[in-house]
Amino acid sequence: MPYPNLPRRQSGFTLIEIAIVLVIIGLLLGGILKGQELINSARVKNLGTDFRNIPLFVYGYQDKFRTLPGDDPGAVEHVGTTTITPGVGNGNGVIDGNWFSTTATDESVLFWQHVRLAGLAPGITTIPATLPGEFNPKNASGGIIGIQSGTTSTTDTPVIGADGNAIGGAYVICSTGILGKFVKQLDIQMDDGQTDSGSMMATPATIPLAKGATATATADIDDATTYTVCMGV
Repeated sequence: MPYPNLPRRQSGFTLIEIAIVLVIIGLLLGGILKGQELINSARVKNLGTDFRNIPLFVYGYQDKFRTLPGDDPGAVEHVGTTTITPGVGNGNGVIDGNWFSTTATDESVLFWQHVRLAGLAPGITTIPATLPGEFNPKNASGGIIGIQSGTTSTTDTPVIGADGNAIGGAYVICSTGILGKFVKQLDIQMDDGQTDSGSMMATPATIPLAKGATATATADIDDATTYTVCMGV
């Protein structure tokens, strides 16, 4: 027969046990989020380093040879080899060619050959007969990096700002395939925080090889979309 007066045994978790589980879950989530934050910060730092290093290549080469890499008409003599192909620039003081050029004889391509042969930058020194665009270095996101001389022409400049003018600078460095969330962080760290003005601007990667492209305002940057970021130096 049943014993109605006996106490029932409690089933499930106690409030204390549930609280402990929630605390553990919170700590795990916090650790994951913090880890992701550190990874993102490292990515932005690497992307920023590219923009900082390339001017050093320019100034280092100029200091050593008194001429501009890529434009150097005496590159064969300067880098100590007679096997450079195609070899030399025209010496007009400008890095001719678009930053994303796939023409092996363009000075914007020769730039990378000259600074590498001079020991200023790592990478191969023989320009491929095909797909010379692969000769360009890659950023932390896997996108290409390039450089060209600055210009006031809105058709030849990589990016046009909100004021309708070409991005300023003696040289313009561009880097592709950068997520919007990194674009905004980069601009805050290196410029004015506005991605359509100042010395750093961004344009959608739907125009991956930016030329005369209109910059995108910070408010319109999509965190999950990739952009080409250019900086004038």
